[in-house]
Amino acid sequence: MNNTQKCVASTTLGEPLPWANLTLLKGDVPKAVARIKARPDGDMVVLGSGELVQTLMKHDLIDTSTLLIHPLVLGTGRRLFADGSPMAALRLVHTTTTTTGVIATYQPG
Repeated sequence: MNNTQKCVASTTLGEPLPWANLTLLKGDVPKAVARIKARPDGDMVVLGSGELVQTLMKHDLIDTSTLLIHPLVLGTGRRLFADGSPMAALRLVHTTTTTTGVIATYQPG
């Protein structure tokens, strides 16, 4: 992970950035992501940011969503699709069952 090029969308980080190979996305994040996607090497992965995913979905910038679903019976958790957010039409394209849950891959439908 340290050698991989990374981008971060943050309202609290400033430069210099604390990690190697890290680019801070400034200003209009959907426009910055669209520019990166347009490059020949523009494949991206979003790790751990439901708010960023919702923003990118609103701008049709997500081609594939892979969700790791691990059932849990305690706590309230956080919703990927919050109340009042526009629902995306997703098409299930692949599932894998594991010993702890399901890995489900979706594409816009």
